[in-house]
Amino acid sequence: MQSYQGSCHCGAVRFEIETDFPELTMCDCSICRRKNALMVKVHESRFKLLAGAESLSDYQFHSHTAHHYFCKTCGIYPFHRKRVTPDNFGINVYCLENFDPAGIPVRQATGAAMP
Repeated sequence: MQSYQGSCHCGAVRFEIETDFPELTMCDCSICRRKNALMVKVHESRFKLLAGAESLSDYQFHSHTAHHYFCKTCGIYPFHRKRVTPDNFGINVYCLENFDPAGIPVRQATGAAMP
């Protein structure tokens, strides 16, 4: 496990995760297709919000189970609390500092087919 820090574009929202990057995920649901994020799944015990709770906006749709967080200032999506496994976060790896996703397997998730 390694620690990584991440943030939104303006830096108002900052967080830290621990992961070994077993895989990355691209989801085909209506919101993920539009935001085009590449995600890593991280258990809530390995996620720490360092700053910016007041800067986050929570967007929910469909079953209102997943929580998609966006920075109110710059609009960037840094992470979401997952629908099927709500004790995990989906972290947008493009928000991680000094991280290159090259070489990590990418799994296509079929969120669009979920009831």
